[in-house]
Amino acid sequence: MEPLKVISGQIVDLHQRRIFPGSISILDGIITEIKEIGYAPAHFILPGFVDAHIHIESSMLVPYEFARTALKHGTIATISDPHEIANVLGIDGVVYMLENAKGAKLKFHFGAPSCVPATTFETAGAIIDADGVEALLRRDDIFYLSEMMNYPGVLFEDSEVMKKIALAKKYNKPVDGHAPGLMGTDAEKYIAAGISTDHECFTLEEALGKLKQGMKILIREGSAARNFNALHSLVKSHPNEVMFCCDDKHPDELILFHIDEHVRKSVSLGYDLFDVLQIACINPVHHYKMNVGLLREGDSADFICVKDLTTFEVIKTVIDGEVVAEAQKTFLPDRKHSTPNQFNIQSKTASDFSIKADGTRVRTIIALDGQLITKEETIDASIKDGHLIADPSKDLLKIAVVNRYSEAPVAVAFIKNFGLREGAIASSVAHDSHNIIIVGADDASMAKAANLIIAARGGLSLVSNSEEMVIGLPVAGLMSDRDCETIGNAYAKIDQLAKSLGSSLKAPYMLLSFMALLVIPQLKISDKGLFDGGKFVFTNLQIE
Repeated sequence: MEPLKVISGQIVDLHQRRIFPGSISILDGIITEIKEIGYAPAHFILPGFVDAHIHIESSMLVPYEFARTALKHGTIATISDPHEIANVLGIDGVVYMLENAKGAKLKFHFGAPSCVPATTFETAGAIIDADGVEALLRRDDIFYLSEMMNYPGVLFEDSEVMKKIALAKKYNKPVDGHAPGLMGTDAEKYIAAGISTDHECFTLEEALGKLKQGMKILIREGSAARNFNALHSLVKSHPNEVMFCCDDKHPDELILFHIDEHVRKSVSLGYDLFDVLQIACINPVHHYKMNVGLLREGDSADFICVKDLTTFEVIKTVIDGEVVAEAQKTFLPDRKHSTPNQFNIQSKTASDFSIKADGTRVRTIIALDGQLITKEETIDASIKDGHLIADPSKDLLKIAVVNRYSEAPVAVAFIKNFGLREGAIASSVAHDSHNIIIVGADDASMAKAANLIIAARGGLSLVSNSEEMVIGLPVAGLMSDRDCETIGNAYAKIDQLAKSLGSSLKAPYMLLSFMALLVIPQLKISDKGLFDGGKFVFTNLQIE
């Protein structure tokens, strides 16, 4: 990596909202002078892009490998919530992310996970209580209290929840929110408790209501949840109060784009260039007090050079005055990564996935493509030898969650809209406790898919009548120790195989990973059973 001394181009000054030919002088990683000149190269220089909320684990890459690809897209910093690995390994998992990110050049800003476990209705691998949260918030490399998913705990003023929020205030660090669909007086109370952001709004009405109460709204466009189409008008109406985020980004998409895609889409819709770039580059830096330069004299020399202001093709990414990526190459050396994990179960059999029939009517999860929320329907299931079975002919499949931390009965229910005609798909990426989640057309295939993951100590698997495939994720059962291209290509293959079995979902594995996320309604499943996310209680599968 080569330190820059002077660079010139068309400078996009977001503070004065103007573009001019200029040169930037850099000394020891700091911008010492920006001056207007008579002539400069045609490329544009602007602050780098920031992902205002992402779980690095959902890229299936460790932070260092994530950076090697994201830097090529002009991403110079992230607000990263490590609660996925924290649910598996606790504080040790957060420390792993901090340590792995060192030397990655990209400026990761990690938070203290607020909900480990996410609820008491599932089995996680660890607990981080208020004392643990305080130990993290004391650290200079922890920047905020990450998403407070337990919004019922906020509304009912649960003592542990309120203590964690108070600790964030004590250390003057913002609190991230997570309250899908919350509106009216409940939203007012949630925000009044000190929650400053939400990335879960899926309607414009909801977002506007929360903005009115002083909350910042993150426009999310990830690999599963996509809310850009619903919320993009906020770019024009509230450019000072919104940010861009991915939340979850699978490796096959990360190869292609990151926050640069939010920027391209927004500009192509005719929104003001300076508003769009303020949202992508400046708002997160101010809100989270990030250690990121904003192309001013005295700032860290963090910026990008792009070919034009429509495609935003990145020519060069500069961080602390060093060229860290150029011409779609990242200048980070290869590195080996340790693989901490926790998998404590033996293989399963088809009988573990059977359901004795007390009738035919079953509560069924209705998955919604591109949404984390689900719906509930009552459907007549088929019976064979006294047991309820999946019926691929009417897209009624079984869904199951296997506790990965200790031996326990398998929780089994039914789901629609995954579309598999045969076989099964499974994943140990199952928000937020990351047990093994499986959708399948028959019990034997589900057992095989689970066992492939157990043998690999984590990963994604697929079983069909003709083949089996598993992508190992040895880091906490969530991340690979390999590079993005290797994992991205493998993921693209298994994703395509799932679609060849009949799934019409845009990202079947990503959507599968959220079917155990109990804090997002309506009907979900944990390792302990079927769960009503609206009432926040377990519910019966079979209806008399």
